[in-house]
Amino acid sequence: MPRGGLDRVDGVSGEGVLQARVAAPAVGGAANAALVRLLAEELDVSRSAVQLVAGATGRHKLIIVDGVSPEYIATRWPGIKV
Repeated sequence: MPRGGLDRVDGVSGEGVLQARVAAPAVGGAANAALVRLLAEELDVSRSAVQLVAGATGRHKLIIVDGVSPEYIATRWPGIKV
């Protein structure tokens, strides 16, 4: 959610989708960059390890994180689809 007030992960929806908000507006890729930065911080990886591979202009994004197992992500955010 762009312009969400502050950068934070709100949790996992009932559909298994990670929900996050960033303060940056959805202009010029600023919100996507903020999301990548947030996820890198949350998972303790470099920003270059987090890649937005689909959904750059939509509300739903597909993210790949190098160097982090699906099991770790599932334990970090229970209920998430990995």
